[in-house]
Amino acid sequence: MKYVIVLGDGMADEPIASLGGKTPLQAADTPHLDWLAAHGRNGRLNTVPEGFEPGSEIANMAVLGYDLNEVFEGRGSLEAASMGVDILPGEMAMRCNLICIEDEKIKNHSAGHISSQEAAELIHFLQEKLGDEEVSFFPGVSYRHLLKLKGGNKQIRCIPPHDVMGTPFREVMIRPLVEEAAATADRLNRLILESQKILPEHPVNKSRINRGKDPANSIWPWSPGYKPDMKSLSQLYGIASGAVISAVDLIKGIGVYAGLRNIEVEGATGLYDTNYEGKVAAAIEALKTDDFVYLHIEASDEAGHEGDVALKIKTIEYLDHRIVKPLLEAVSTMDEPVAIAVLPDHPTPCRIKTHTAAPVPFVIYKPGNEADSVQLYDEISAEKGVYGLMSDDQFIREFFRQDHK
Repeated sequence: MKYVIVLGDGMADEPIASLGGKTPLQAADTPHLDWLAAHGRNGRLNTVPEGFEPGSEIANMAVLGYDLNEVFEGRGSLEAASMGVDILPGEMAMRCNLICIEDEKIKNHSAGHISSQEAAELIHFLQEKLGDEEVSFFPGVSYRHLLKLKGGNKQIRCIPPHDVMGTPFREVMIRPLVEEAAATADRLNRLILESQKILPEHPVNKSRINRGKDPANSIWPWSPGYKPDMKSLSQLYGIASGAVISAVDLIKGIGVYAGLRNIEVEGATGLYDTNYEGKVAAAIEALKTDDFVYLHIEASDEAGHEGDVALKIKTIEYLDHRIVKPLLEAVSTMDEPVAIAVLPDHPTPCRIKTHTAAPVPFVIYKPGNEADSVQLYDEISAEKGVYGLMSDDQFIREFFRQDHK
């Protein structure tokens, strides 16, 4: 049997008054997700272990069954793997957002979803002006970049910018958790303030302002860590080969450590305008040679961060119509049966515009297996699923099982 997980990042939500008390998943037109729910087995999954924040790095690793207490070393170290940046002993890696600050407050976490080309020019500029033997900046995708610090101490409190939009930035700057980390916190805070002095005058930002776009006028480092020691999915579950498809360096980096090959798809943006058709076509092609495909779609998460209910519904419908439908059509003609699972990594409620740790709905469909009584794919219906509430590696081990009908 072959296996594919469709991960709708941040797709789960809360009941919304303007939708008559429905969640976006309930309000969206999702006939193909509902078909999977009606023909598969459903449940809910805790993707945020106790003691961890509900970030995509935590939740996606949890979906794949990793013990976060053993292997988690920050988001930056995972993204470094995707970018081909090695983390040496004594080095610390961090996610480094380009953000927009307005009136001393964090206006948004993405500098208005700055383009990768514009962002790369700014990151190279930062490396030229602020980089040295200890500090290195590496360009990533859109607002998501990498900062590497020699001799850094990860025992610092860093708040993700998407969690504190509208907050005065000085109130949420980096703080040491232990005395030994004070120098690291001070160095990083100086970099934030220094970036704010030089970025506003860069031609890229002047052009963005002239076009009515938010400038990328500050960096925001967060999620520090060292190089992780992770086993591959082959070592953990006997999956001989696999692939990851995503627009996001974080997910690609998890794939590197999980032993998955990365498939690049032209036009994959991580937003609602991503190349859905290209991504599902790549997944279908990969299933011809690989045992497992992890197909990650970021769009709903970004809509949730924007608090845009209508856009979130649209992204869910796009996932249903443009990903799940052609996937179902393709696997129905394959010689080898294909198991399909669909789930979010975490909720990103439009009301609060950030992640929560609430359990997420999932469906596992395996041809020939008896379905449970659930008929619709959403947060509420999943509560009645036969799997109940799962945690740790229960979901992924159940997904890869082949011994029951």
